[in-house]
Amino acid sequence: MTFISLLRGINVGGHNQIKMEALRQMYTELGYTGVQSYIQSGNVVFDTTENDTLTLKEILSKKIQEKFGFKVGVLVVTAVELKNVMNNNPYHTDSLKDPSKIFLTFLSKIPEKSLLAAIQPELYAPDEFFLFEKVIYNYCPHGYSNTKLTNIFFENKLKVIAT
Repeated sequence: MTFISLLRGINVGGHNQIKMEALRQMYTELGYTGVQSYIQSGNVVFDTTENDTLTLKEILSKKIQEKFGFKVGVLVVTAVELKNVMNNNPYHTDSLKDPSKIFLTFLSKIPEKSLLAAIQPELYAPDEFFLFEKVIYNYCPHGYSNTKLTNIFFENKLKVIAT
């Protein structure tokens, strides 16, 4: 089965540095195959016979702490889940939305409805967001670097890990 692991907060601002070659090697040492990383993001695609994302998350979290000496948030999704995420993008059929301004934020769990309801979207206009299961679709017309709807924002407001 193919999985994608998303590591929260590595190689950002000089903190929690992991070279992608070392990260890929760690995955290979764990017995995973087809290991590929994406830029310096800590996003890794890999194949394994293990089929439980929570088990994989625990294995990866523990191994990263052992090998690199720090703890990071790890989210694991299947290739099928990622395809569903792409297919459910509410902005992709809107011709007025620039596709390069659409961002995905993956959450560690479905947030409590009351926490989501407490966010007042109009306060963040022109930026928009839409929650579908454990994914937030952000539309940020002025770019992600200029929005308040960041991973940290959603972590604080929804009490989840976001990446």
